[in-house]
Amino acid sequence: MIDSSILQNKKAAFFTLGCKLNFAETSAIGQQLRDYGVQTAQRGEQADICIVNTCSVTEVADHKCRQAIHRMVKQHPDALVVVTGCYAQLQPQLLAGIDGVDVVVGSEQKSQVIPLIMQRLGMRDPLPTPAADGTTDAPSFFPSCSHGDRTRYFLKVQDGCNYFCTYCTIPMARGRSRNGSIASLVRQAQDVAAEGGKEIVITGVNIGDFGRTTGETFSDLIRALDTVDGIERYRISSIEPNLLSDDIIDFVARSAHFMPHFHIPLQSGCDDVLRLMRRRYDTALFRHKIERIRELMPQAFIGVDVIVGTRGETPEYFERAYDFIDSLPISQLHVFSYSERPGTRALQIPYVVSPETKHERSQRLLALSQRKTHDFYAAHSGTTRPVLLEHAPATRPMHGFTDNYIRVELPNQPTLDNTIRNLKLGTFNRTGDALLAQIAD
Repeated sequence: MIDSSILQNKKAAFFTLGCKLNFAETSAIGQQLRDYGVQTAQRGEQADICIVNTCSVTEVADHKCRQAIHRMVKQHPDALVVVTGCYAQLQPQLLAGIDGVDVVVGSEQKSQVIPLIMQRLGMRDPLPTPAADGTTDAPSFFPSCSHGDRTRYFLKVQDGCNYFCTYCTIPMARGRSRNGSIASLVRQAQDVAAEGGKEIVITGVNIGDFGRTTGETFSDLIRALDTVDGIERYRISSIEPNLLSDDIIDFVARSAHFMPHFHIPLQSGCDDVLRLMRRRYDTALFRHKIERIRELMPQAFIGVDVIVGTRGETPEYFERAYDFIDSLPISQLHVFSYSERPGTRALQIPYVVSPETKHERSQRLLALSQRKTHDFYAAHSGTTRPVLLEHAPATRPMHGFTDNYIRVELPNQPTLDNTIRNLKLGTFNRTGDALLAQIAD
């Protein structure tokens, strides 16, 4: 066994790409290192350990990951460089071949990052190169609940995915669906409350699929978390529409702690494209979920993911999708351009959308999103909503989010940091991305 004291007084640098889940996991790894006596390297300091947590959702993400690795190696030439995450899971040999990379750990084995660091620091020879096919031991659930520099905490409740959508590599990168137990997650939420945290975002790869490991359900989980003293706000991050049951919507509508805020992946507003994607719902079901939310929570914020330019998305299919999305009473779109990923079934679909057409379609949907968000914000001007206020540098305004996820701005008052106050919402700020506000109570 390697003596953990080998980590004492070491300095570590971190770089994370991709989703909120990755950021939460990096923060958890950082906390574990700090528990062993490792300090976070400050700007300009040389690190002894560098950790790059990668994403591989698109070709652009892959490129950014390689850039980040080369930059870390250059900035910290004598450091032990560890690469983990989805790109490491999918392309271990490629990353292991980058000069300066010492350890490659796939997404499924993030729980092994610390032991591997200690093992590597305690030996002279480098660790064996990962298997060419990226094989690993059975995936484990790596718990994380962290907030980094943010006011909100991110509680990972689930990892992996059993859905095999034709465009997606997540099941290959993250493994099969698995989760922590409700009891363990409630304890983590209680720890957040003890630290003074007031808001938790529930995260995962496919959180509605919670319970594969423990035989529990996502509905059971949110009811248990709702009872934790001290946590005033929960937000449910992206949840599949077929897993967002009416029971869950009804519960959120009744709960004093779960916010009227939903993020639901649509991906396409055309049923023909949804079938090509092998999604598990159609537009009729999606519309029902949106209308159910609006019926019970008229002021709810509803964000929707959309992919443009997938293989098979003809001009007719896109126009049908655009009209469907335009007809929905939603608040914001997250628009992604389709990126071809090796090993996915989408590559078997013959109709290919040109980069120029992808860009044009993306711009149209982004303009639609901007209009819907502007209208949603404007409808709340003059109202009073509870806002969790966030720390800001002394020379800058404070910001925060209402219960229904409207970003607000007000003059900096440090005593308001991490407090929930009723604010009266006014007009748009100078940059148009928040409503100006003032204390109402």
